[in-house]
Amino acid sequence: MFNQRSTDLELMDDLSLTGEDLRQNLKELEFINRWLGGHEVVRQGLNQILAHPFSASFQKNSLKIADLGSGGGDTLKMVAQWARSKNIKVELTGVDANAFMVTYGTKYCQEYPEISFQQADVFSPEFAAQKYDIIICSLFLHHFTSEAMVRLLSQLRQQARIAVLVNDLHRHPLAYYSIKSLTRAFSKSYLVKNDAPLSVLRAFSKKDWQEILKQASVQQYRLHWKWAFRWLLVFGPFLEK
Repeated sequence: MFNQRSTDLELMDDLSLTGEDLRQNLKELEFINRWLGGHEVVRQGLNQILAHPFSASFQKNSLKIADLGSGGGDTLKMVAQWARSKNIKVELTGVDANAFMVTYGTKYCQEYPEISFQQADVFSPEFAAQKYDIIICSLFLHHFTSEAMVRLLSQLRQQARIAVLVNDLHRHPLAYYSIKSLTRAFSKSYLVKNDAPLSVLRAFSKKDWQEILKQASVQQYRLHWKWAFRWLLVFGPFLEK
């Protein structure tokens, strides 16, 4: 079960999802991201990228940062808070294919004028033409097949002026059985109970990442394991200069 990535679809992959069930799911995902290391991984990645000398010239103006598969916007709120704490000007864009997510995120983040949202297919020519300084993929890439990821990572490398930052899950038995037990005991969302364990099965080993990045022609990158069963991956121009 853990030797290779699962191809089973998550319930969240249904872009027509709306309503109270989805709201409950987003609330619980924010809790999981906050307390099981997801937000901290993104913060560490941003600090690593902006500490590089190549990034210095970009910080003179507002950094344009996109969060793909932005969902309810909790990662964007965290990035906004991080930027404010460091006096870094940012323009943050949440990109999601689900119209409900865009509406929800816009309302959820209304106290942060630096955050906006757009509904878009990340594989569309219209999105591929957009440029950002940093592109974040937080718990986003495991929703795609490895073949689709190769195409997307190659595309994002061309869209990012500084870096692409990936926070995603490590496919591991302990991660699977832990989240399965925790969500069964505490979750009130049928979406979370189904998708949280499945997302681990759709996640990555180190070997998976190495092969996907090789096929995407990404030669220079930093890949680190983080608690709790997360991968932090960064690549892009800042490592190539």
